[in-house]
Amino acid sequence: MARWHAVAASLREAILNGTYRPGDTIPKEEELEKLHGVSRSTIRRAVAQLSAEGLLTPVRRGGTKVRERHERNRITRARTVYRDERGYYFDPAARPWTALRPPVVRWGPAPHDIAHSLGIEPGTEVLIRDRVMGDPQTGDPVQLATSYLPADLARNTVLAEVDTGPGGIYDRLEEAGHAPLQWSEVVVASAPSESEATSLKLAPGVPLLRLIRTTRSADGQILEVNDCRMSGERWEIGYDLPRSHGAESGR
Repeated sequence: MARWHAVAASLREAILNGTYRPGDTIPKEEELEKLHGVSRSTIRRAVAQLSAEGLLTPVRRGGTKVRERHERNRITRARTVYRDERGYYFDPAARPWTALRPPVVRWGPAPHDIAHSLGIEPGTEVLIRDRVMGDPQTGDPVQLATSYLPADLARNTVLAEVDTGPGGIYDRLEEAGHAPLQWSEVVVASAPSESEATSLKLAPGVPLLRLIRTTRSADGQILEVNDCRMSGERWEIGYDLPRSHGAESGR
């Protein structure tokens, strides 16, 4: 094992076991040099690695501190679609969130994974609707929600307008004859882009938690893919697990 790997592993363990707690300043570089018997450059590389992992953060004229972490909140997915006066929503935890600014609507190429979900070639032009969702009282951004719609479905329709009217794009899709809409969802994780990290105020090393939801018409046509991104540090996804008839106790 390279020396900086060993130093990083030792510091990581001390952080995870609580020897260094959130907000604590870790020992100075010269102290760590003596403790581990390595060079200054080795210490700096180890600290840089832990900073990239989101465990440490440098503070100007304040040393290097163990980063404070948000308490993780749970979103319990009940595999249920809800509706209120604003339209459809997909879990009670997200119901209070609103768009913090008008959506950004544009035409552009479909990313590789989204194109796969839409059943089109990567790079094919689609309608893209970007929203930043969050707490309307504090203005705290919680979720980035991007809808991708096939061009032949959305071009020259209200779907391409900033304001799509009451109920949003789902009501418009149902009014266009695609009712009743059907949804499926997968949960994945990925590294954030620079703009995503900035929008969600993510510290270095914090991954994105992504809920990718596909909307289909009653006859199975893919109408939209919605990519919701949240902090993987602040949120976790939970599911209730009902017992099937075949899993009854043998007692």
